Parts: sequence; C-alpha cells; structure tokens
Amino acid sequence: MLKFKKKELKTLNKIITSRRDIRGNNFIDKKVSKKKLKIILKAALKAPSVGYSQPWHFKIVKKNKQKNEIYKNFKKNYLKSFKKFKDRPLYKKLKLEGIKESPINIAVFYKKNNKEVLGQTYMKRSGEYSVVCAIHNMWLTARALNIGIGWVSIIKPKKIRKALKVSKEYKLIGYLCIGYTNNFLDEPELKKLGWEKEKNLKNCILK
Repeated sequence: MLKFKKKELKTLNKIITSRRDIRGNNFIDKKVSKKKLKIILKAALKAPSVGYSQPWHFKIVKKNKQKNEIYKNFKKNYLKSFKKFKDRPLYKKLKLEGIKESPINIAVFYKKNNKEVLGQTYMKRSGEYSVVCAIHNMWLTARALNIGIGWVSIIKPKKIRKALKVSKEYKLIGYLCIGYTNNFLDEPELKKLGWEKEKNLKNCILK
C-alpha cells in the first residue's frame, strides 16, 4: 500500500493554497507544450467519477475564429449582467476572462450514459459533479506545472456548444483558459479587492 509522508502533504497543501483563477490581463505570450497539456488532461482522467462512469469529454480550442466567437458570447452576457451588480461598481472594472489572451482554451463536457449508472439513480447530477472533479484535477496539476487556468462562467452553455460544433448529447460544464502567467497572486484576487470575505472552517460546519 502506498503511503505518503508529511512533506508530501505539505506540498499538496501548498499547491491547493496557491491555485488561482487566472484572467486575461495575466496571461503571457508563451506556448504550452503538447507534453504539458497532455499531463494536465491525463490528470483529469484520474478524477473520481460516480459508478466509474468517466463521463468527461474535452474540446481543445486554439483557433482565433472560435475564440472570437466564444468571446462575443461572453461579452454580450457580461454587459447584460451589469444590472445584476448595479450596487457593486467594482464589477465593471473586473477582468473576468482570458479567452483571447490564453494560447489554449478547453471546453469540458459531460455526456450522459445511455444505461443506468451505479450511484446516479437518485442524484441525477452526480455525473456532472464528476466532471467538476476532473476540472479540479486539471487546475491543481496546471498549478504544479506553473501554468495558469481561468474558468469562464459568464457564457451560455448551449451557445458555446453550437459555436464549437459539438452535438447536443454533450453538456458544457466548464470553459477553461490555459496558459503561462506573469503572476500567481499571493491571495485570490476577489479576496484582495474585498469582493467577499474569506470563510473559516467554523462558518462552514452545520450544527
């Protein structure tokens, strides 16, 4: 049985604590090698999945034409969302994506299994949660490689799927921007800006 030592736990905790959501103003013009991209994607395959269903699928986006189309969808939704945060003027100043600036975008999809999946009978969305676990593996692995990832969520999944010419049996779970960055902040950007306060463990335990 494989056992780990304290130094390995310390390294893991350091990687988890240092993970950041990278925006377009922090990506630099440096190519991510095929080898390192493969390492990141293979880490996703090691994620836990309900019933060992492994329901994740990846669309790698590098062409400017596709990136521009995705960005248009983001920009449209971003401008619409101003009214939702009209009492928080900081929102308009935030850079919330890196679609065009990052060398690689990856759309991560979930595909529903045609047969009954063990453990998914009552929690129908647990397959989608499995894909989120895969994304988290990618994020931590990229950080260990000193490569940044930004998750873009101000987009309409169906529009993105159509823009990438992916059939409707696939559901978009995450759209990621991947590339080297000029800076991994010492703390999450939104925390530094005072957008929200950090919760401690006590705040998260239900009584």
